[in-house]
Amino acid sequence: MTTVGFIGSGHIGGTVARLSVAAGHQVVLSNSRGPETLKDLVAELGPLARAATGPEAAQAGDLVVVSIPFHAYASVPAGPLAGKVVLDTCNYYPSRDGQIAILDERGQTSSELLQQHLKGASVVKVFNNIFSAHLLSLSRPATAADRSYLPISGDDAAAKAAVTEFLDSIGYGAVDAGSLAASWRQEPGTPVYGPPYGEFSDPQGTPAGQAAIRQALEQASR
Repeated sequence: MTTVGFIGSGHIGGTVARLSVAAGHQVVLSNSRGPETLKDLVAELGPLARAATGPEAAQAGDLVVVSIPFHAYASVPAGPLAGKVVLDTCNYYPSRDGQIAILDERGQTSSELLQQHLKGASVVKVFNNIFSAHLLSLSRPATAADRSYLPISGDDAAAKAAVTEFLDSIGYGAVDAGSLAASWRQEPGTPVYGPPYGEFSDPQGTPAGQAAIRQALEQASR
């Protein structure tokens, strides 16, 4: 059993928590408003879930999911995450996050900035390219012919292997999309961001296999 910590428990974070509990993992949830605001989600998820502060969730997790508005990335507690695998679901939206020059100029990716902040951790970009409703509905066992795949990017092979194993446990395959520097290929506005899994208006979504995800990544351009 893996313990998954959550820095942010909104649409994507909450969905990953639901899939994690369904797979038998323990989850430790946090958000910016305090543990008491998560009591309904904890009650829904049951005995494998508890709420905590951000630093407590970071400390408790074997894997830690960071799922917050990107402009708040510097608030992620770096100390407790040293030596851990961090799953980065964040996306940079200038309309929400404000203009960040180095991202606008494509000098770095948002995941590289998070990795610089979390110097002792191993960041892997994942879950950022799929609508939360589709993430919940498209989970399938490994034996399913219509299993969906998610792109992952990272600089640490062992961290990507750990994330691939975790994805498998919650019903998804993984496609290695390269380094954090290459993670722009799965950012907003790219072919792999959203469309492979169907229209947002359809909460059930459309399964997207390994070949579809690879093809979408190859079509990305800056």
